[in-house]
Amino acid sequence: MIGIQGATAVAGICLLSLTACGGSRRGADWPLPNLDLASTRALGASGIDRGNVGSLHVAWRFRFPLRPGDSGAFTATPVVAGGVVYIQDMKSNVYALSLKTGRMLWRRLLNATSPGPNGLAVSDGRVFGATDASAFALDATTGRFVWRRFLVTPTARYVDIAPQVANGLVYVSTIGLPPDGRGILFALDVNTGSIRWRLSTIKGNWNVPKEAGGGGAWETPSVAGGDVFWGTTNPYPYGGSRAHPNGAAHAGANLYTDSLLVVDAHTGKLVWYDQVTPHDVRDYDFQLPPVIGSVDGRPVVFGAGKAGLVIAWNRSTHTRLWQTAVGMHRNDRGALPRRPVSVCPGLLGGVETPMASAGGYLYVPVVDLCMRGSATGYELLDRVNVSKRGRGELVALDAATGAKAWTLHLPQPDFGCATIANGVVFTATLDGKVYGVDSSDGRVLWSTSVRAGINACPALASKTLLVGAGVPTGGRARLELTAFSVG
Repeated sequence: MIGIQGATAVAGICLLSLTACGGSRRGADWPLPNLDLASTRALGASGIDRGNVGSLHVAWRFRFPLRPGDSGAFTATPVVAGGVVYIQDMKSNVYALSLKTGRMLWRRLLNATSPGPNGLAVSDGRVFGATDASAFALDATTGRFVWRRFLVTPTARYVDIAPQVANGLVYVSTIGLPPDGRGILFALDVNTGSIRWRLSTIKGNWNVPKEAGGGGAWETPSVAGGDVFWGTTNPYPYGGSRAHPNGAAHAGANLYTDSLLVVDAHTGKLVWYDQVTPHDVRDYDFQLPPVIGSVDGRPVVFGAGKAGLVIAWNRSTHTRLWQTAVGMHRNDRGALPRRPVSVCPGLLGGVETPMASAGGYLYVPVVDLCMRGSATGYELLDRVNVSKRGRGELVALDAATGAKAWTLHLPQPDFGCATIANGVVFTATLDGKVYGVDSSDGRVLWSTSVRAGINACPALASKTLLVGAGVPTGGRARLELTAFSVG
């Protein structure tokens, strides 16, 4: 994963049935990072629909009280339970706000910088989250610590994931940055934080341990029955180095990077996997929360990531059903040449943030952003004006076939995920524009601008759309969470 570097550098009858696959929640709540254990990001009980989306207006705002880092001040999805909004900023601080008024009820300051996306989950009166080095549980009413578990090791150096909660366990991961980095998946006891199992996402040894690393997960896994579905991250260094061009420091396929991993929820045993990008030299994480569902009675799982590929698998046979490329593609396969070329998707391109699913379709947010890359490395990110160079798309795919139903082209990169309510798909772009789009044809039904750039996911709750804007866009930018209400 790579953060945005500053403000400007930075059918018939084929229905897709997606349920929470376990767990419980109030109909109008959003308690988990992607709503439910299936990661559908589709809330039918939101109270917002095609008929009233045009009446959305600002109900309240909450200012993020911190200075932004490389990826801004806020990159997570707000979660909602029992009339309370819980948010975590980019220093891992947690705030509980009234859904009705935005008034702060409590805060837990942790001041631990993480690359993001961060984020929280709420279950059984507790708020679960992570810092750069640990996972924790807080009392949802008071914010007091219930437990805290440190997870980093000399080879697993970051935690930047929003946890998943199911089966009496909390699922989290570390990231394995070089040297000799090895990301690890964890299941922690929901009551004590004790480690119930761990699974390394790196098989074997790196060719040049001092230079290589990778693996782990930075987006929330999904759960279906007794299985946990993870998307994993890339090997490093992307491109390569003068001494070890084209990823020679991590020679070979680099299992299990850039893969869909399916793990036994209770034991941590690897059940099955599919590596999407073997020996990745372009930073093509297959990182998104897999979406669980069924098509025509077949159990399926959908995944996507920074390679700009969306893939569907049969969960019973483990075979691919279809694969669809979205966004721009150029010089995106095979070895890189010695001279720099334009690579699309680039380091901050492809499908960066979570998809949504409803009514037989997948809704995919896309970043079209190319970068100069070669066998020995890429251009420096702090010299890339993401806002000026990048564009965005929101793409609707038929869940049964992968065919594109429609594409909405956006003037700015879409780091704002997809979130759906009753025929309206919400997404947001880096310039602070929020869109409500008709799910049937891609028409924009409603749009507005907030007072900073957005690289976070909107969430829904009782007649409310919650949008966090944490990227500075100028001297008058206001880094804040905005609640839009209907009626």
